[in-house]
Amino acid sequence: MSFAVYLSLLLALSCHQRVTSGSHAFRNPPGVGLAGWSLNTTRAMTFHSTNDECDRVMNISAADRCAFVKNTPDCSMEDGFINYLRMAFCLLPPNLTPLTITFCIIWLFFLFFVLGLTASKFFCPNLSAISTSLHLTHNVAGVTFLALGNGAPDIFSAIAAFSHPHTAGLAVGALFGAGVFVTTVVAGSVALVKPFTVASRPFLRDVIFYMAAVFWTFVMLFRGTMTLTETFGYLSLYVVYVLTVIISAYIYNRQKHSVHSSVRNVAHIAAEFHSSDSSDDEIPCLTDRTSQQEYESEYRPLLPYSESTSQILLNSLNPVDNRKWRRKSWRWRVLKVLKTPVEVLLLLCIPVVDPDKEDKNWRRPLNCLHLITAPLVCVLVFQSGMYGDYMIQGQFPVWLLTLLLGLFLSAIVFCTTANDCPPKYHPLFALLGFLVSAVLISAAASEVVSLLHMLGVVLSLSNTVLGLTLLAWGNSIGDCFSDITIARQGYPRMAISACFGGIIFNMLFGVGLGCLVQTLQTHTYVQFELEGLLTWVLAGALGLSLVLSFVIIPLCRFHLSRAYGIFLLFFYVIFLVIALLTEFKEIHRV
Repeated sequence: MSFAVYLSLLLALSCHQRVTSGSHAFRNPPGVGLAGWSLNTTRAMTFHSTNDECDRVMNISAADRCAFVKNTPDCSMEDGFINYLRMAFCLLPPNLTPLTITFCIIWLFFLFFVLGLTASKFFCPNLSAISTSLHLTHNVAGVTFLALGNGAPDIFSAIAAFSHPHTAGLAVGALFGAGVFVTTVVAGSVALVKPFTVASRPFLRDVIFYMAAVFWTFVMLFRGTMTLTETFGYLSLYVVYVLTVIISAYIYNRQKHSVHSSVRNVAHIAAEFHSSDSSDDEIPCLTDRTSQQEYESEYRPLLPYSESTSQILLNSLNPVDNRKWRRKSWRWRVLKVLKTPVEVLLLLCIPVVDPDKEDKNWRRPLNCLHLITAPLVCVLVFQSGMYGDYMIQGQFPVWLLTLLLGLFLSAIVFCTTANDCPPKYHPLFALLGFLVSAVLISAAASEVVSLLHMLGVVLSLSNTVLGLTLLAWGNSIGDCFSDITIARQGYPRMAISACFGGIIFNMLFGVGLGCLVQTLQTHTYVQFELEGLLTWVLAGALGLSLVLSFVIIPLCRFHLSRAYGIFLLFFYVIFLVIALLTEFKEIHRV
């Protein structure tokens, strides 16, 4: 898919150097910036995705583009470490624009890789450890911490996109586009891999709540405004969803318990209940935990053996399992070699607590090192490193104070703990790992948004179409592979439940938190002025896919066949064609 995306971008560059039409008049009043608005103002913070002065850079001569980018406020992306527009128009000559696009596409895929690796290897395990420490049930953890872990790239990308008026279309395109992609391509692929009978009540529950979220978002975009009260109401819809999941699971468990205690033919009735609501069970988690324990006990040494502190540190920083290396194919080995440098850097910065292991993944020298590196990374990376140069009273740098405090805490922990026994406060390292991985994911998401904005300017593409293609694909491809793998392992119900349950969280918190952050920063209500027809095509496609699933699947007695999987894939192809034709003005309002 990456090769196809690359070809489409180069084709758009060579064949479609058009100028975006419409109004390009998003300007602050003279002498007044967004940060300088009065607290009592009733003026709205408007999200224009088409009204971006920087789009006019392709209208002028190649010799004047660098000066235009430097002197235009809309071209300064403050939320990223790299100003990609200056890199595209000032660093390289105009005749090397295809080479610039090539480098940017490679860097974009690398950022997506960092997002996925940080979320899967560090963010999610620490969230799981936090939920275990809080003694949460599987249902509560699944719809809260697990949903946050799986949707972290989407949510942080949406918040980063909402931080600037001219990139808000990326958030809307990505959230709606990912919704269409997951409910059609991912769900259809699961049905193709393993046809099955979907769990009726959880499926209807998830689809109904997702349709409510999409309808609310549609009304919000149609009205064009969102107040602070409406933002809290929007976020509270997910609280209602969580309560519904908890209550339904409680009722189901009570019914199953009463059936087990009152009826003699327990196996038959339990199987019947299981077939209708089995998506609430965590069978793969239990199976994986058991197999992991058996795997560790198989390779446990017969004689007591203690490693030195230096050996523990070196082994902790080695992401390659020698036993797994021998069993895997050459493709897996090549990918692992490419991933290893990034994994080592992340291991140096982010602690991971594993409650399933006997030692809880306690690595004394590495965890002591984390007390130095983790806070330092947060200071240097948070909000694109704006606090890296901050001086306390103009004389003492914040990063130096953080380094000294980290050294002090690290020395205390190292002198008061042992290599083979985790301390009682070891679960706090899960909270530290959660914070550091969240900061890194947020930084990578900001870079993705800034880079996609540059590609939209250079290729004369709207942010919405970039959001529903590149950003949505990049954030959802990991979910696609993981859900298909779960289906192949014999758990298609859990895969289809993840398709609909996770994107509810992504949409409500992606849009809701993005609007909440902007409302609190600007002390105004949020107003939307997005790409007209393309936005409605996107919202209509998502709503139509949900309605079709809500109607057709019950009519098929909740059986997802291969024919329905093919239909969903065909639906996504048609949607993508219509969206691209709308973007290139082949389909327009009469």
